[in-house]
Amino acid sequence: MNFLVDNWIWLLSAAASGGALLWPTIGRGGADAVSPAEAVQLMNREKAVVIDVCEPAEFAAGHIGQARSIPLAQLEGSKSLPTNKALPLVMVCASGVRARRAAALARRLGHERVVVLDGGMNAWREAGLPVRKDA
Repeated sequence: MNFLVDNWIWLLSAAASGGALLWPTIGRGGADAVSPAEAVQLMNREKAVVIDVCEPAEFAAGHIGQARSIPLAQLEGSKSLPTNKALPLVMVCASGVRARRAAALARRLGHERVVVLDGGMNAWREAGLPVRKDA
């Protein structure tokens, strides 16, 4: 017990540095979250498939150009998911909340590499990336 009392400053420093190392992962919504720039790299370099889990009206109002529209409620039985379960999937919604649920479901369905666009379409727009609107 004397060791802890005598070395409290070192223990506090160790805890603070550990927290600082974990903060980027916690702050960006978890290890499975990617920024818009990282999502673009996945799409371009690894042929990631973008799955937009918004409702059809939200999708029509603005989505990533190559995105497949599969509302969250229809994801489990959807034939629009890629059959190659090794392909990376980028799950997208307006803010990222529904996309997290969709990512968990896709993993349960056997997809190996599933990430979430951190901040959703809001972050995509803020990054100045192109948004497609369907009439």
